[in-house]
Amino acid sequence: MTLAAEDSALARLRLARTEGIGPLTFRRLLTRHGSAAAVLDALPGAGRGLVYRPPSPARVQRELDAVAGMGGRFIFLDDPDYPPLLAQLADAPPALAVIGEIGLLRQRQVALVGARHASALGRRFASELAEELARAGIVVTSGLARGIDGAAHVGALRGGRTIAVIPGGLDRAYPPEHAELQGLIAEHGAVVAEAPLGTAPIARHFPRRNRIIAGLSLGVVVVEAALNSGTLMTARLALEAGREIFAVPGSPLDPRSAGANDLLRQGAWLTERAEDVLANLPAGPRDAPLLAPRPMPKNLPDAPSPPPGTAGPAAQLLDLIGASPVVVDELMRRCHLSAAAVQALLFELELEGRIEVLPGNRVVRSGLP
Repeated sequence: MTLAAEDSALARLRLARTEGIGPLTFRRLLTRHGSAAAVLDALPGAGRGLVYRPPSPARVQRELDAVAGMGGRFIFLDDPDYPPLLAQLADAPPALAVIGEIGLLRQRQVALVGARHASALGRRFASELAEELARAGIVVTSGLARGIDGAAHVGALRGGRTIAVIPGGLDRAYPPEHAELQGLIAEHGAVVAEAPLGTAPIARHFPRRNRIIAGLSLGVVVVEAALNSGTLMTARLALEAGREIFAVPGSPLDPRSAGANDLLRQGAWLTERAEDVLANLPAGPRDAPLLAPRPMPKNLPDAPSPPPGTAGPAAQLLDLIGASPVVVDELMRRCHLSAAAVQALLFELELEGRIEVLPGNRVVRSGLP
C-alpha cells in the first residue's frame, strides 16, 4: 500500500468512525468535498450547527494496525475490492473490515438464513443445500448465528466457500460457541464486520448486519423463519434491493415455518433443492467464473447446535423437533446428549404430550407453544 493510500485509509476510517456520520451522510460529504481528508478539514462547519468530532488519527491507526495484525484489512466504498452489489445500496457501509479472501465479496453469492432455534431437519436441509450451492460455484453468505446460519456455513465449507457477516467487531465471536467456526471461515472463506474492533453484538447492530447480508447477495433463501423475525427483515431488505427471494416450505403446524410459508404466498421461489435456486438466480453485475475446487478444511465440525447449558436438556431437545417427523438418530447427532439421555427425555416428552413417537424410530411435535 502506498503512502497516499495509507493516508486515504486513515482519513476514510476516521470519517466513517465519526459519531453522527452515517452511510448516507458519508456519501454526501465525499461527493461535496471530493476526499475524506477534505471532509475532515471541513467538518466543523459541515453539520449546520452540529459539531462532529472525528476520532484521533492515533486511535484509528491503532484499529487499522490491529485488523492488519489479525490478517485482515479494510475496504472502502469506492475501492476496487468493494463488492459491487453492496455498493448499489444507498446506505452501503463506508468501510468494512475483512479477514479472509476479500475477492469472494465480488463473487456470485446467495444468502441462506433462518431461525436460531431451528429444528434438526431444518438444520440438516440448510447444511445440505449450502453444500450443493457451494459445489455449484456459489458463495454462501450468512450471519454466523445459531441454528440455520451456522448449519449453512458448515455445509458451504464442505462444498466450497462461505462468507460470514457478523454484528460486532472482528474480535468478538458471536455466539461464543461459534468462535472455532468463525476461525475456519476466516481461513477458508471471509469474515466481514462493519462495527469497530471491540464492539459487542447488541440488538441494534443486527439490522445493520442483515442489510449487508442482503446487499451482498443475488438472492436470499429463507429456511424456518417465524413471522416478524429478523430473518424476514433480511428478506424484506433484499426485496427492496431488487434481489430474488427463495423460501423453503414447512409444516403449517410449526411457527418456525410461518414466515417462509408467507413469503411463498407473496411470490417467493419455492425451494426444495439447489436447482430451484440456481435456475432462478439472475446474473450479477459482473460475470464471475465458477470457483475452482479447493481442499475441504480439516476437522470441520458438524452443523452447530445450541450450546449445553443455555436451556434445560428437554428444552434443547424439543427445539430440534418440529412438525415434520425426524429420525431419533438425527436428534442424537445434533444434540450434546448421550443416546440413553435422549431416549429418556423423549419418553418424558411423550408422556407430557409434547411429542408423538411414530413408526420407523421417528418423532414429531404434538404440542406447539
